[in-house]
Amino acid sequence: MPKFVLLLHGDPSAWDKLSPEEMQQAMEQYRAWMHKPFNVGGDRLTADAGKVMRTVDGQTKTTDGPFSETKEIFGGYYMIEAADYDEAVQRASDHPHLKMGTVEVRQIWEM
Repeated sequence: MPKFVLLLHGDPSAWDKLSPEEMQQAMEQYRAWMHKPFNVGGDRLTADAGKVMRTVDGQTKTTDGPFSETKEIFGGYYMIEAADYDEAVQRASDHPHLKMGTVEVRQIWEM
């Protein structure tokens, strides 16, 4: 069955606006989603900007980033199995992250 990655984007400061009880409830919803039968993995990323590597004129350059004009960051991912994009979107439609940000659905290319 094809695999899809759900890329979670959002404003990390949204978490700061939650009460401790709301944060606990949100974390429980994320943990519960991890146990869906079609979910094959996923992780939350740290809040730092990471590194970007590019080859320029035959030399590999590493910079801090990525940085953009938006406050939205790539915060984590899930890998799911689905027959096609329609099914992947349907399966992701109840993801708790949709209350906090954006979920990008991309199919993984299998050689």
